[in-house]
Amino acid sequence: MRRRVIDTTEEMLEVISRCDVCYVSMVTPEGLPYVVPMNFGFSDGVLILHGAREGMKMNILAKNPNVCIAFSTDHELRYQHEQVACSWSMKYRSVLLSGKVEMIHDFDEKVSALNIIMRKYAGRDFTYSPPAVREVQPFKITGFKLTGRAYGV
Repeated sequence: MRRRVIDTTEEMLEVISRCDVCYVSMVTPEGLPYVVPMNFGFSDGVLILHGAREGMKMNILAKNPNVCIAFSTDHELRYQHEQVACSWSMKYRSVLLSGKVEMIHDFDEKVSALNIIMRKYAGRDFTYSPPAVREVQPFKITGFKLTGRAYGV
């Protein structure tokens, strides 16, 4: 089996839609890599993430908003010969999204962003108390670059 480039936006967005978690990578002010698994929502060309208003992730993003986000699905272990270790491999489809984080501060925009995430996992919109909205920090990524790869699928 050969690796192939996923070269259509349609297929890359389909991979993203099938993932429950993405892995957000960023670079600390000291130049060290930092990766966190996150829930997300995707709508109309906008990726939405969220976290607490304070903490390591927000400190890093305040200084350097550039991120690379990994999505991966369709994992299936396979082998050509069970006794030959080098014949074992993993089928997959993956997408990398590179872009710049933009914090969402407006109350109504925060609610809309949170509902994009909740629609992905719960299939519906919610109402939120003002204190809950104030304490959460949603952020979005627009104008991003996508690249994709697949093996065996």
